[in-house]
Amino acid sequence: MRYPLFVVVLLTMLLTGCSSDPPQNITDSCDIFADKSGWYRDAKRAADRWGTPIHVQLAIIYQESKFVGDAKPPRDHFLWVIPWGRISSAYGYAQAKDSTWDWYVDKTGNRGADRDDFEDAVDFIAWYVHMSNRMLGISKWDAYSQYLAYHEGQGGYRSKSYNGKPWLIKVAKKVSARASSYHTQLARCEDTLDEGWSLWPF
Repeated sequence: MRYPLFVVVLLTMLLTGCSSDPPQNITDSCDIFADKSGWYRDAKRAADRWGTPIHVQLAIIYQESKFVGDAKPPRDHFLWVIPWGRISSAYGYAQAKDSTWDWYVDKTGNRGADRDDFEDAVDFIAWYVHMSNRMLGISKWDAYSQYLAYHEGQGGYRSKSYNGKPWLIKVAKKVSARASSYHTQLARCEDTLDEGWSLWPF
């Protein structure tokens, strides 16, 4: 059976957008969205809903999972040799832990959300940044402080637990630099992406 061309194109776009394989070039936001045609729509919707800039969403995902949809933390080892479960329940693009994901689902009502679904992952990140803004007063554009709150939790950020983790401070600075880079890159392609998003049929 032969299908109309627009059906073939649409199916290809949907399959590409749902794939858990990371984009080929994860260092350039324009390349990311060119590679994964549905992802800009997802990130844009999350930004519009929660006010969290797209480049901040991407920078957190880069740090947490390198855009691998089913990413998991490394295994712990019994007696330093025998694999013994995971060191954390973190999972998916956003590396959200079970309890934090449950909090998100409860507060947003997004009952069917999956951590290995990009659309749900960016909505989760955008929501978490929004919550840190409300609870701690951190600007949604402040990728450095937002990442510290994301990693340590709002309580940990409030108690400044990150001060005892010099390595985390370095990572947060990398996230901030990555967000700035993504933002600069988006400036050259966002108009085109917005035009394409406005034509998206769903």
